[in-house]
Amino acid sequence: MRGWIVEGSRVGEQKDPHRAESFVDIARVVLAEPGSLSGIAATAVHLIPGCEHASVCLIEGRAASSHTASDELGARVCALQFELDEGPCVDAVRKRDVLEVTDLATDDRWESFAGRAVEEMGVRGVLSFPLFVHETTLGAFSLYATQPNAFPGYSRAIGAVYAAHASVAAYMSQRVSRLTAALESRATIDQAKGIIMATMGCTPDEAFELLRQQSQALNWRLRDIAAEIVERQRSSRRDQEPPS
Repeated sequence: MRGWIVEGSRVGEQKDPHRAESFVDIARVVLAEPGSLSGIAATAVHLIPGCEHASVCLIEGRAASSHTASDELGARVCALQFELDEGPCVDAVRKRDVLEVTDLATDDRWESFAGRAVEEMGVRGVLSFPLFVHETTLGAFSLYATQPNAFPGYSRAIGAVYAAHASVAAYMSQRVSRLTAALESRATIDQAKGIIMATMGCTPDEAFELLRQQSQALNWRLRDIAAEIVERQRSSRRDQEPPS
């Protein structure tokens, strides 16, 4: 079986058991806790050659929605790039390509980010991978080093595998979050329907239609209308309770 070719060398021919262990360990992280992006960032530091800090940043549109990192410095470097709207992590997301920086001190692609990353955080090397599933771009997985030329060729190959796992973990995490939100929304709407039915003496379908009409009239989401009705009911009950 032919090995992956990375910068003229065959990864499969490099006799380093730690690299094989890294694939096993990252698979264990994802299988044990499918949404564990923090686990992916933490293991990257120990198992990807040259990596001292790591971050996983998720996006909504063009902005970062959340990030997790192996440590505080990793989180700061990640956040700084989206604050300045420039950097290898940002470009990895927007270009859906791997971005490698051998030395930020001499790289002129991101002047503002590079200057602050070097001076304030001591970061010199960066390796950023886009996270995506099918046509959906989810964010970026980035590795950081305090030395220039820190990442050997096979770090890119191992990082690509980590990024693939992080993409799956991020996608699963988003799916779970959306499902949870949908279930919570359904429960809130059902509560509001019950309140309307008790107040108006109407059927479930009629209660839902009243909610829908109110949502359209106020240009509010149906869930928000339902939440307002439920909260008013709770407030009314609290006001009616005798003082203790």
